[in-house]
Amino acid sequence: MSPVVVPPVGARIRRARTARGMSLRALAREIGVSASLVSQIETGKTQPSVSTLYAITTALAIPVESLFDAEDEPAPTPTPAPVGAPPREGTVLHALAAFAADPRRRIGPLVSGGEREVLELDSGVVWERLGRLPGVDVDFLLVTYRPGGASSGTGALMRHAGTEYGYLTAGELVLTLGFDEYVIRPGDAVSFESTTPHRYRNDGGEPAVGVWFVFSTP
Repeated sequence: MSPVVVPPVGARIRRARTARGMSLRALAREIGVSASLVSQIETGKTQPSVSTLYAITTALAIPVESLFDAEDEPAPTPTPAPVGAPPREGTVLHALAAFAADPRRRIGPLVSGGEREVLELDSGVVWERLGRLPGVDVDFLLVTYRPGGASSGTGALMRHAGTEYGYLTAGELVLTLGFDEYVIRPGDAVSFESTTPHRYRNDGGEPAVGVWFVFSTP
């Protein structure tokens, strides 16, 4: 089975930007790139790097995970039959209730290799979504850095809200974290606050592959 095609990321970014009443040039100034680059991303002529993607979603106050959604607009969540007090919004119980109520808005509980949604980013990075629960702000990803790939093609460090955990299964990655640099090999794991400036790069000759969890914080 072929991986599921993810809807155009650029169109989703443009829709989120216009919904906030932000001009293309204003978004470009906010994230420190040219208006031409933002335009190329929105029209699908180029893909954002990991660092640019996080900068855009932070500026627009949207979760990265929403860029994978298969529906153009969120489907309304049916109200489950009341049984006692309803789960409080934002809790795991609330997420599980939404999970059960609307199967179109979930991936899982089992995700086969052919069902994974794939997002191709610039600079040789591929994200595959491994699952999701509505109401839970976490990116659960199989991440691949192709040889020479990096989270930022310019060498700039990125930072964004949240905490990330990663486990490398193949290849080798170099993590720049603040003023320190670490070599990550198969079997190694990393965890840190994503507000710390950081960058991943693959200096090797084979793909670096791992499983990443990125937890967003309000």
